[in-house]
Amino acid sequence: MQKIILESENVPTDVQSFLVCSSTNLPLNRDESLSVVDGLKQDRLDIINPEGIQHRKVEHSTLVFVLNKAGTPLMPCSTRKARLLLKNKKAVVIKRFPFVIKLVYGSSGYKQKVGLGVDSGYGNIGFSVISDTKELISGTVKLDGKTSERLKERAMYRRGRRNKLWYRKPRFLNRTRKAGWLPPSIQRRYDTHLNIINRLKKILPIVDISIEVANFDIQKIMNPEIQGVDYQQGSLYDYQNMRSYLMSREKGRCQLCGKDFKGKPSHVHHCKQRSAGGSNRAENLAILHKTCHIKLHKQGLKLSKTKSYKPNTFMSIIHKRFEQDIDNLKINYGYDTFIKRNELGLEKSHSTDAFIIADGTVQERSRSWNIEQKHRHNRAIQLNRKGFKPSIRTTIYKIQSKDLVWSSGKVFSVLGVQNKGQYVKVVDSKKVIPVKTLDSIYNFGSLAWN
Repeated sequence: MQKIILESENVPTDVQSFLVCSSTNLPLNRDESLSVVDGLKQDRLDIINPEGIQHRKVEHSTLVFVLNKAGTPLMPCSTRKARLLLKNKKAVVIKRFPFVIKLVYGSSGYKQKVGLGVDSGYGNIGFSVISDTKELISGTVKLDGKTSERLKERAMYRRGRRNKLWYRKPRFLNRTRKAGWLPPSIQRRYDTHLNIINRLKKILPIVDISIEVANFDIQKIMNPEIQGVDYQQGSLYDYQNMRSYLMSREKGRCQLCGKDFKGKPSHVHHCKQRSAGGSNRAENLAILHKTCHIKLHKQGLKLSKTKSYKPNTFMSIIHKRFEQDIDNLKINYGYDTFIKRNELGLEKSHSTDAFIIADGTVQERSRSWNIEQKHRHNRAIQLNRKGFKPSIRTTIYKIQSKDLVWSSGKVFSVLGVQNKGQYVKVVDSKKVIPVKTLDSIYNFGSLAWN
């Protein structure tokens, strides 16, 4: 593959040490920014993956994404043509991951019919954009699923701050939920689906969008024979409480030692702990002797794992939302994707499923991106209030984990920052790097492309 030559003259002269202003298109520069030191010339793209392998040269897809002078996406071009456009000062670099250039002269451009396929999911999102002849871009977005943990952390710090106040106005009857409210963890996953779709629409002239959804009957999954009035009578029907139900389910015997209780105290145990995402459903609970419960935790014993229905519930909630928020949407179902994938003899993967969802058949496949969702910002945890001096993070740091930094001509992947943002800890190095000595920084935003 031809190598793309980036010359310093293609970057505006007013670039500061940590910022990039190579485009006037604010939405494109908002999440990712590439900083280039004045006078620095790069004869190739030196890229590392988010896991931190240094100096690893990774060939990009043979296509470079192109925007016209007004910022409207055109059909992608070859790396050779992009190199010539940059060399002749007919284009400027907009993004590095994925690589996008913008023409500086007027061009309406030739556009083909381009379709986007999305394999929606609870933990991973597959996407694929295809034309009549080839796949233009594909990849898998891995969701972090840490919203619940972050909310608990926020609540902990908030309680600590409020307990230090002498008086706080009472709050009641002032909390309302907007129409269409979703739990924060579900809302963030759904927003990520829309986010990746909108990002792809900004770099490619997408016309058709197809998404695979599914609507699950959780009670039918748990009990295939359920019907009629049984839907209104859950597993606790006719039982006084959860403990009496568990006693009846296990026939009065401890699930660890197998002996009956005979008046001995009983404990209810979560097979999958709440801190690990376990629920209070009966399927995740066990009835144990008090001594067995203590023994179980001390010796690290585990009971049989229970099935989680969170992915099924998530898909059942959002499958109607896509039709409301995306115009001209085509809905696909999992069984259709399964049949077509087997007919084409393709291996199972999220990007391959997205390729099939986009009606891909004989198109030339592209290299698949691996994208990790991450925190865009570290929010300030404590504020200086009423004379209390904060002891922990009080500002938002400009460098986040998985971002790229350049130091002494080398490129590193960031693990985190130390000393309130003054030093950077990087992968495969025991030393920390002072932020003031960095040559440049690349911020991925909320999605780290590899």
